[in-house]
Amino acid sequence: MSSMSTVAELSKFIFSLPKYKNTAIFIVVVSAFYGAFFSILNIPDPITLKSIGIGALFGVVVCGISALIAGLTNHKLVALAKGMNLKLKHSMFLGFLCMVVLILMNIIGTLLGKIIDVDLTMSSFLLGCSLIFACDFLVLWGVTQIKLRYAVLISFLQPLLTFILLLITSNIGIEFALGIFGTLFKLIVACLIFLISIYFFVKIIEAPMQKSFNFSVLKLLSYFVAHMNEKLLLIEELFDSMGEEIETLVGIVSFKLKDGSDKALFLSPYVHPGPFGNIGGGNMPTRLAERFPQFTMVAHGPSTHDFNPVSVSEIDKIEESVKQGLSKIEYSSYGSMFKRYSYKTANIGVQFFNKGMLMLSTFAPSGSDDIDFSVGLSVMIESEKILHTENNIFVDCHNSFNPEKGKVSPGNPEVFELLETVNIIEKQDLEYPIKIGCNQHDCYEFDRKDGIGESKLKTMVIEVNNQKTAFVLFDSNNMEHGFRERILKEAKTWDLIDEIEVMTTDTHFVNTLSNGYNALGITKQEEYINAIKESIELAIDDLEEVDVGCKIEKINNIKTMGPGNYTELISTISSTASVAKITFPLVFVISIILILVWVFGVHIIIA
Repeated sequence: MSSMSTVAELSKFIFSLPKYKNTAIFIVVVSAFYGAFFSILNIPDPITLKSIGIGALFGVVVCGISALIAGLTNHKLVALAKGMNLKLKHSMFLGFLCMVVLILMNIIGTLLGKIIDVDLTMSSFLLGCSLIFACDFLVLWGVTQIKLRYAVLISFLQPLLTFILLLITSNIGIEFALGIFGTLFKLIVACLIFLISIYFFVKIIEAPMQKSFNFSVLKLLSYFVAHMNEKLLLIEELFDSMGEEIETLVGIVSFKLKDGSDKALFLSPYVHPGPFGNIGGGNMPTRLAERFPQFTMVAHGPSTHDFNPVSVSEIDKIEESVKQGLSKIEYSSYGSMFKRYSYKTANIGVQFFNKGMLMLSTFAPSGSDDIDFSVGLSVMIESEKILHTENNIFVDCHNSFNPEKGKVSPGNPEVFELLETVNIIEKQDLEYPIKIGCNQHDCYEFDRKDGIGESKLKTMVIEVNNQKTAFVLFDSNNMEHGFRERILKEAKTWDLIDEIEVMTTDTHFVNTLSNGYNALGITKQEEYINAIKESIELAIDDLEEVDVGCKIEKINNIKTMGPGNYTELISTISSTASVAKITFPLVFVISIILILVWVFGVHIIIA
């Protein structure tokens, strides 16, 4: 759990940038203020509006124009170098940030120089220019996928322009002119120190990823940014290279009206809806449901991130298996009532249909994360052996997020609690006609920032022998701890239904946000409860008598991350991030010390 949390936290650094025109205005305003403030610091009394105005103009010309030119041209140069991820607004904002770094260094150096009575203005300016190069190079080489030499040349543009504009606007005497080449040499060496430091830093943190998966951290990072910014699926290429073909299952419950037309589908793919966003199976519950014309609920089957499809196209194989299963289903007009069973922390809601049954599993209120495929398979096989049934479909309700609880893997106590729960399930006769009603609610147009995916809220009410049971499915990644219990408590006061179970699809479409897992119910609990009530009322209005059939169908050769691969990837990313947290400050401090000695050395000796 901790490794996944580390990776989820990385998305906190993704944020919306202002339009490039707004950033350009910020550049002009900030550089003008800098110039005015710098003139106040350096121009002897009396200070006049004219001197402040000239200083503001100086700031705009030296710092503002170079930032604007770099912002306008860097994205074009990156495009010419066949790079990615650097739109005009990104390029302009990068130029703005670099300019701010330069201004801060220059102001700090000037103030320090006045304190020790040594002129540090030019030296601090050179330090700021070298930091501009470092920032540009780190970003361009890190996320645009351009070659090293192109990243170096493009990164040198803004500091070089700033240096040239400073020379043009200064009073160049003979002595100053002779020192230009020496000053420029200092700048080049300072940039070279940063270049070497960043290069070796990147090579150090790249080594584990390159060794384990044969692709670089920079490629993974750039493809991730491409998905975040432009919804590109390039990162699937990397997942495909590390993936493995597996065989898994999909549980199908099909409902048909008495005239033979399709009423609804309830699916439980033993495939994980990850890794994130629209990548692979990240939005699988919506993508799969859209493949079928009837009302379709795609619940969360027993699976972990090892069973993430490597690409969106792999969902085609799930669709194909479902259609094959539908062609084999035998239908019956009768079913059993819904009944709950529990042992310690394990809870299973059971309803028998035709030759099989539907098992809704939850560890709420204790909580858990994903249930491993092998655990679900064991429960399914054990239930079929004890109850003498077939096509027993297992669903992980995934409805109680507890950060202290991890996934349910073989050997965990929860596994034996599930098996003990299965042992006390009583087989029920199929003696009652079945009615179902369906509804899809838009949840008041809430979106993934609220923890809700594209499929929103789907409700199926099943009526057997006057018992109405609501199967409520949110397109979300788990639920806030305790929210399920609140929903169940509220539902008892509505006088609409007799039983209710609330599930989530575990969609990872919502996981590209800054709050990582983004479990449902962190906010707006009252609104979601109101949506559930409305959806149940509409589903009850839709009740119709149906025939039902169950089927477990095999999914062949679906390419997923593969057993153990996703865990290894997350561990590698997590360890890389941990190493980077240590090595980057160390490398940066050493580089700064070397540059300070190189740039300020003479002044330090004099002082």
